[in-house]
Amino acid sequence: MSVTNKGVKIAVSGKGGVGKTTLASLLCHLYAQDGQRVLAVDADPDANLGTALGFPPELLAELTPISKEAKLIRERTGAEPGSIGAMFSINPYVEDIPDTYVARHNGIKLLRMGSVTLGGSGCACPESTLLRNLLEHMVLERDETVIVDMEAGLEHFGRGTAGGVDAFIVVVEPGKRSFETAHSVVKLAKDIGVNQVYAVINKVHPGQMEDIQREMNFIPILGYLPYDPMAVQADLTGQSLFDLSPKFVELAKEIKKQIESLLG
Repeated sequence: MSVTNKGVKIAVSGKGGVGKTTLASLLCHLYAQDGQRVLAVDADPDANLGTALGFPPELLAELTPISKEAKLIRERTGAEPGSIGAMFSINPYVEDIPDTYVARHNGIKLLRMGSVTLGGSGCACPESTLLRNLLEHMVLERDETVIVDMEAGLEHFGRGTAGGVDAFIVVVEPGKRSFETAHSVVKLAKDIGVNQVYAVINKVHPGQMEDIQREMNFIPILGYLPYDPMAVQADLTGQSLFDLSPKFVELAKEIKKQIESLLG
């Protein structure tokens, strides 16, 4: 598939520890390898996407999450961060942020959003408004390929923003709790009118496929990634799995092909 000028927009979700950041990082590298301009968005409070991408620690140390950029929030919204009930702009200027407040490495731009409660989940504060508008701009208006590593659930996405995402991917590991998370994501997606929700199964052991397919029959499965000590080692050492494991890269390529096939 030839990617349009608008770029592909992908959101990767899943409960902690299932490997969603690993998948997001592999997809970032693969699209960059294809010559696409890639914007990697770390919307998980744990903020491990940069490490998974193989960004040098000194670059990551200089990258402040947008939610902690007090001066920026104050300038763009007209209110102090954390202020509740104050008057502030609900349409702050955000267009320059994905080019300015980022780190760059190996053809990938990384933006850290930070851990403010977003869109409709209870926080009507300047920083949440800025982040909500920023995410909407990146998904709906940027001409790059944008891959968002997010928390479990779809709290970051309002109906308008969600409508611009080409694929929501929930990463699942074999286990009831992870399957239940996938059920919740599918329900939340339908609640905001999103039907393009898919699963990737990670940490699969031999002999589990039949049980997984039976449990996950409510969602299309894009692919499978095996349990592999190499993935654990990459996480422990802060190295990029893209550089360490050709096997994982090939499996991620198959997942990417499935995404592109679904997009037409």
